[in-house]
Amino acid sequence: MCGIAGLIDLTGKRQPDAATLQNMAEALWHRGPDADGYLIRPGLGFANRRLSIIGLGDGSQPIFNEDGTVAVVYNGELFDYPERKAELQAKGHVFRTHTDTEIIVHLYEEYGEGIFERLKGQFSIALVDFTKRTIFLARDRVGICPLHWSRQGDWLFFGSEIKALLASGAVPAAPDPRGLDQLFTFFAMGTRRTMFEGVNALLPGHYLKIAFRRDGKPAEVVERRYWDLDFPDAGSEDDPRDANALIDEFEARFRRAVDIRLRADVPVVGYLSGGVDSAYVLATASKLRGAPVPSFTIQVPGKGLDETSDALFTARAIGCRPTVLRSDSSVIANTYPQLIASADCPVIDTSCAALWRLSQEVHDQGYKVALTGEGSDEAFAGYIWFKLRKLSYFLDVGGTRASDALNRLLRMRMASHMSGAQLKRIDGLMGRAHAQTLLYHLVSQSRDRYFSTAMKDRLGDYVAYEDVPIEAERVRRWAPLNQSLYYGYKIHLPGLLLNHKGDRVAMANSVETRYPFLDEDVIAFVSKLHPRWKLRGLTRDKYLLRHAAARLLPKEAAFRKKGMFRAPLAESFFVDPPAYVRDLMSREALTRTGYFDAEAVRRDYDAVGAGNGDKINVFLKMGLTGVLSTQLWHHLYLGGGLCELPDHWPRPVVERPTLPPAAA
Repeated sequence: MCGIAGLIDLTGKRQPDAATLQNMAEALWHRGPDADGYLIRPGLGFANRRLSIIGLGDGSQPIFNEDGTVAVVYNGELFDYPERKAELQAKGHVFRTHTDTEIIVHLYEEYGEGIFERLKGQFSIALVDFTKRTIFLARDRVGICPLHWSRQGDWLFFGSEIKALLASGAVPAAPDPRGLDQLFTFFAMGTRRTMFEGVNALLPGHYLKIAFRRDGKPAEVVERRYWDLDFPDAGSEDDPRDANALIDEFEARFRRAVDIRLRADVPVVGYLSGGVDSAYVLATASKLRGAPVPSFTIQVPGKGLDETSDALFTARAIGCRPTVLRSDSSVIANTYPQLIASADCPVIDTSCAALWRLSQEVHDQGYKVALTGEGSDEAFAGYIWFKLRKLSYFLDVGGTRASDALNRLLRMRMASHMSGAQLKRIDGLMGRAHAQTLLYHLVSQSRDRYFSTAMKDRLGDYVAYEDVPIEAERVRRWAPLNQSLYYGYKIHLPGLLLNHKGDRVAMANSVETRYPFLDEDVIAFVSKLHPRWKLRGLTRDKYLLRHAAARLLPKEAAFRKKGMFRAPLAESFFVDPPAYVRDLMSREALTRTGYFDAEAVRRDYDAVGAGNGDKINVFLKMGLTGVLSTQLWHHLYLGGGLCELPDHWPRPVVERPTLPPAAA
């Protein structure tokens, strides 16, 4: 993948400043250290930083169509490009490069504005049609590749990361309290809103259209959706009787999804945890390659955290050459400044720091591409909250939805910071009480505990759910499990797994991650299935997936109980804290930023530091991590002066164990 940036004069007249555009591109150097490219014309400036993976010698951007009337800069991969290229050549299109980027301009010639629904892969795109004087900014269906934009007067700035916009000098770095509230509700940033006021994330499956006006007045910025995940109405899902035939059909689609994601002019490796998702990806990839794909695993020491033995069992079964990176509390604490700088926002999930280090190790070993298993839990109901919610569905006899009322009572019982009326409003915004509702409610108790009075006053009656792009009426027609899966695709997946745990930590180290479970055909196939092929009973999650995986993996790996990849929370920072943590969490620093109640934060911070963390629940510990990372974000982006950060951090321990061959 790459990084893109640019600025657009909405009047279509002024020529952008070349130095400004170069500054924006340089802020994305880590995304594309191999080359850069620029397009500057009256009304627009596009920039690209290239990470060379396909068409190594001739893929520099921007890329034009045959007569130069269409140009594109792009970040991502279009995995079916050989087939699409052949189709386009058969229609008379002339190609000058070997890169997948070039199919975009020719597909645009064929389909115009309808191009985006025909693209398969992961991408963010800036495309200009000089003849029609129209610009498009687009993002892939599920949000693998990021794209941000901000309007400042009659200029529009865009970039793969917010730091590119800030580097223009024209986009101010000002905090958005509602962005912070999103983080302290969903522990993710999956909507249009960001931590910076006036800076927007382009939603997955959407594009912006900017058509310059003939009268010279500023063009309107129009947002349009070209794709959204859909499920059949409840009762009309596909529910075949022949399990083996269904497994065959899924297996064929998944094999194709992995196969096309092995397309690269550089070697491909894989992330491997103890779960079935990454194991199935790696086993399929190794079978297709005819040789084991190297694996990279994180070891998080601690009871219930360390998946190393399970991962090495799988690696041995597949024949992988494993790398194991040890990520203890000191590694997490030492990595957080780099993580926040990479994410452009606070990060609550500490395991993101471990993934940051893992991608660094992938890069240091000379690799650029890694396969991963993200997206499986969203497709096949892998998380425990899906099972907990299913327990109460038996109450919904005759369409009463009594389980929603029970869910609200449970939320108030477990954390009483919201009234029944507030919870009912949230459920109305989302269509009903979904599987993640209880989780998000428990996470948001730290908002009530730690936000300052001034922050709460600024937020008023706002709730983060207002910004979630949900069509409640459409969602209500689906089976309850599919409703909850949809919310996962809309919030958790783009806001955390593909963001803080995905693109940002990987591309910070010039590594592209690829996701077979997020293949368009795989998603379409699984979404049509009856919920019982995803979650059977209350315990058998990923039912279809596990039975397919058992054809390639030992049963122990295919049917291993789901484990959440996580790392220690507040304990990573507050037990024997580094100097920067002590400074950021001081009363003076907390008062200076103004986001948090200094006394409430210090009370719990001191308790964890004194070894009494067991008296504070896990969700408040997540909140304390959110407080620290917000302080760190403020220091990095809004003026500094809160702490001193070391110039050098120690590297984690890395092992490359030699495994005996698997038993025949």
